[in-house]
Amino acid sequence: MKQTQVNQVMQRASERCSENGVRFTEKRQSILRLLLKSPAPLSAYEIVDLYREETGETIQGMSVYRMLDFLVENALAHKLVSANKFVACSHIACHHDHETPQFLICENCGAVKEIAVKSEVVKTLRKGAADAGWQLLSPALELPCLCDQCAA
Repeated sequence: MKQTQVNQVMQRASERCSENGVRFTEKRQSILRLLLKSPAPLSAYEIVDLYREETGETIQGMSVYRMLDFLVENALAHKLVSANKFVACSHIACHHDHETPQFLICENCGAVKEIAVKSEVVKTLRKGAADAGWQLLSPALELPCLCDQCAA
């Protein structure tokens, strides 16, 4: 993501946090900025290393996990459960309601693309789980794929 795009997204993230009455601290901003700049999902410990490289400061892994939890809770980032890694939400700067995220994950290079799942699909997933006597905890889908570059 280009620096001008990162700046626009960071401005919108700051506005969103202000609207929601939550503090978007400098360190939380730094973590989101690292996610926005990364071409691939990052683990908390990859973020620890990148943070140290970028700022020259040390940050504890548990602190990064708490900041990532904040970003996820405030719809600024997503956790990819299958990889235990995190990506910035691709809809931070949008001003519309968001549908359920679906993640296309390249099995070769690790790139991730966020797309939306229609509400009808989520309803079908919930009903299918309920019919089986289960409760769906998250309708977010992570699909193994090949990106255009790797498929070529």
